[in-house]
Amino acid sequence: MIITYHGADFFKVTFGDTTIAVNPISKDSKLKATRFGSDITLISLNSPEHNGSDVTSRGDKESFLIKGPGEYEVSGVFIKGFLSKSNYGGEEKVNTIYTVYLEGINLCFLGALGDKDLSSETKEAIDGIDILFVPIGGNGVLDAASAHKLAVQFEPKLIIPSHFEDVGDKNALKVFLKESGSEAVKPVDKLTIKKKDLEGMEAEVSVLEIV
Repeated sequence: MIITYHGADFFKVTFGDTTIAVNPISKDSKLKATRFGSDITLISLNSPEHNGSDVTSRGDKESFLIKGPGEYEVSGVFIKGFLSKSNYGGEEKVNTIYTVYLEGINLCFLGALGDKDLSSETKEAIDGIDILFVPIGGNGVLDAASAHKLAVQFEPKLIIPSHFEDVGDKNALKVFLKESGSEAVKPVDKLTIKKKDLEGMEAEVSVLEIV
């Protein structure tokens, strides 16, 4: 599995011949929109920084679009969406948290989550997370301290922060790394990982550069 980061809460996950785009940045956003074909597109929030399904189709092949709570199975990928809230853009909006199970790895994308306290039902439903993608930059989503506090409650093996630098507090990453005791972590341009690589990890942090 190869994971790359494209700004805001936009991630690309590639495994075998399948590509998943999570919260792609739309061409309508002021941020840079990276265009590539994906087999599945997940959208957490209806905002130009998260709803760019316009950049993930290729030729006459439409990406399978998921933009809300529910349970889905697409090409052997199991996806669940959970209702939550965001204040990104200055007003309360519906945000969808996604879990994605593939290659024996359980991924969880919190999207533009603004809820510091998720319901106990949601927390119980989101169980056994291997890799957690968490927004940390404030500006309508979790701030760095709240993001770390919530992230460790899920007991993930690996945490990947998002929503900093280009859309959030410029100091958010520094604060988040300090909160997690990971000041020595250096950003990488991509993460290549297998199930066995996660063995023995406990809430370790990996930082991806925007590519």
